[in-house]
Amino acid sequence: MRSLLVITNAEAGTSDEERLSEALAVLREGASVEVAKTSNPGELDGVLHRAGGRTVVVAGGDGSIHAVVTALHKRHELAGSTLALLPMGTGNDFARGNDIPLEIEDAARLVLDGEARPVDLLVDETGNIVVNNVHVGVGAQASRKGAKWKTRLGSVGVGKVNLGKLGYPIGAALSAFHPPSWRLRVEVDGEVVNDVDRPVLMVAIGNGGNVGGGTELNPDADPEDGRLDVMISRAVKPLAKVGYVAHLSRGEHDQRDDVVTLRGRSVKVSGEEFWLSADGEISGPERSRSWRLEPSAYSMILPPA
Repeated sequence: MRSLLVITNAEAGTSDEERLSEALAVLREGASVEVAKTSNPGELDGVLHRAGGRTVVVAGGDGSIHAVVTALHKRHELAGSTLALLPMGTGNDFARGNDIPLEIEDAARLVLDGEARPVDLLVDETGNIVVNNVHVGVGAQASRKGAKWKTRLGSVGVGKVNLGKLGYPIGAALSAFHPPSWRLRVEVDGEVVNDVDRPVLMVAIGNGGNVGGGTELNPDADPEDGRLDVMISRAVKPLAKVGYVAHLSRGEHDQRDDVVTLRGRSVKVSGEEFWLSADGEISGPERSRSWRLEPSAYSMILPPA
């Protein structure tokens, strides 16, 4: 019988506890299951210390899987690890981009019946990792504003709909009215693809394509293809900004003449101070940051190819 270590947030609310119970009932039909609740990095590290060769099942959202992958990477144990995901977050962008069901019982069945496949990872020069997507410019500004709305709306729900999911769209809409532009140099695989003389609205680097609860920022990004996807928006004029946001909401922004899409193995962004949003975690301001792709960094249980 397979052995699973399910890691969940110790501070989860009642509704999350109920959903987790539904998932555990499915998992226990076909596996031996241990549940560990953690509330800080120290507790998480202690739990992973005793994971052994078990599949680590993350019960949470994008922040949770980012935390687990970060901890395993720091322990130098990521390469030999197999992970699975029970999506219980607000945005669940990693799940969306990898066709992991958002219905918790279906996700649990995937843990039992899915296929362990190697997936890529982004690592920056400081050793921080990105599981899904990192973006700078107006996207990070939207995330900063959206985080406030996510907090305000997170406890408000209608049926199964959590209004906290509206956080990123609200942030993007607020940012669309008065977003600044940034003078940034962007290098892909050592080649300058945008210099400081061409202001940008945002730069997105995708291992996965979705951010903010389903916005397809890098629509063609695939964490299994050994490449990272780069999107540069030069829509800095007022009408262009509005048009860009409208196209972004429909997933058609990459068709615009003022949007550049590229693929590579490494990216460096430098220039004016910028904030960045990596897997939804906001940090900055920075003047320079670079990322490299680490192909097939770990295994993830996904739907059969």
